[in-house]
Amino acid sequence: MEAKARKMDMLSGSLADKILFFAIPLAASSILQQLFNAVDVAVVGHFASDPAEATAAVGCNGPVINLIINLFVGISVGANVVVSRLIGRGEKEKANQSVHTAMTVALISGVFLLFLGLVVSRPVLVAMNTPENVLPYALTYLRIYALGMPFIMAYNFGSAILRCVGDTKRPLIALVFSGFFNAALNLFLVIVFHLDVAGVALATVISNVISSVMIWIFLMREKSEVHLDLRKLSIRKKDLEKILQIGVPAGIQSMVFSFSNVIIQSVVNSFGTAAVAGTAVSLNYDNFSYFVVSAFSQAAVTFTSQNYGAGNYDRCRKIFRTTLSLALLCSFAISWMFILGRSFFSGIFTSDPVVLDYAKLRMVVVLSLYLLVSTYEIGGASLRGIGYSMTPAILTIFGVCVFRLIWAYTIATVHHDFAILMAVYPVSWILTGSMVLTAYFVIRRKVFNKSGRKVLE
Repeated sequence: MEAKARKMDMLSGSLADKILFFAIPLAASSILQQLFNAVDVAVVGHFASDPAEATAAVGCNGPVINLIINLFVGISVGANVVVSRLIGRGEKEKANQSVHTAMTVALISGVFLLFLGLVVSRPVLVAMNTPENVLPYALTYLRIYALGMPFIMAYNFGSAILRCVGDTKRPLIALVFSGFFNAALNLFLVIVFHLDVAGVALATVISNVISSVMIWIFLMREKSEVHLDLRKLSIRKKDLEKILQIGVPAGIQSMVFSFSNVIIQSVVNSFGTAAVAGTAVSLNYDNFSYFVVSAFSQAAVTFTSQNYGAGNYDRCRKIFRTTLSLALLCSFAISWMFILGRSFFSGIFTSDPVVLDYAKLRMVVVLSLYLLVSTYEIGGASLRGIGYSMTPAILTIFGVCVFRLIWAYTIATVHHDFAILMAVYPVSWILTGSMVLTAYFVIRRKVFNKSGRKVLE
């Protein structure tokens, strides 16, 4: 009875309430995770021996970390699509086999990323023009953070599997528990032991261990199709091919997206330590806004995958409309809340007046049109749900990465102005959203008009 209560019927009944029930805990999980990560910035910003340098060191690693892990986070999306579609078709045994393939991939990818992070940390930070006074701190943080990569992958893949049956509450429980531990340990290591950047990195690693262990315990106790048995961990070639077919393009898209942010970060670094620190502060609020959009995006891909697998095409159309509407509304509300309260929200992380000026300027420029992120995120998620993962990946790579590179090395170079550099974000969202939505409607018409056709067998 307990397992049935956690499992959501995505194939029938009303949609808006179920999507909200799915998305709200997911958004809360991501926001909570970011809040606890933000504690890293806040703690070093107020208690480190050199607050500006420590804040810049923690903040400038965000794009680097995303660049390293996003390929495999994208593959977890592929696992979600494949398992959800099999559940929609009623093929429980095959769904369970796919679960074990996905979790085996999680372990292997985590170990790989651990070593990759240790090897590439210095070259990437140097290539980003990280200020010399910040580099040693940033390098320390990134190398310690890399030790937690296996646990980050275990959590991400495990959460993706739980989402297949509509369970977004237990990942939230895991984050609440590990996050409070992270916050307390941050303060303890920085204030008591004066470990500064190393302290917040170590606290993050330990909290990742806790959350991933909890997720795996949840899966092992699960009674539905997504039950995990450690003795059955293995890779089935057919399952792996399906997961990679959807996941690799999604991962490459996220990876290239992160690469573009690394390029932008390298230009930000040229404005000096205060600009880097101010960007680090503002990025927290970007992330909060994004997590709201991402929650509805993951609802779109999961609900669409199940219903497409069951042949419910009209319901797939309604899922797209509902998730896009909710994402636009919620992202608008949260981003403008941050803009209107930018002095207060920036002041949580720093009291340096120059850092505050950069943070508030970036918040106004970037968050004003943040709701437009919903257009390409929901459009791309809906395309992945019906088996088209490469198309949104290519369009997003062009609209986000290529365009931002051009902007960074032309307009932002000629006009060395922080606000002009930040304007690349809303402009790229308009371009990318227009392309992805157009592709979605064209492909949807073609696919849904072919009754009974399956894109991913």
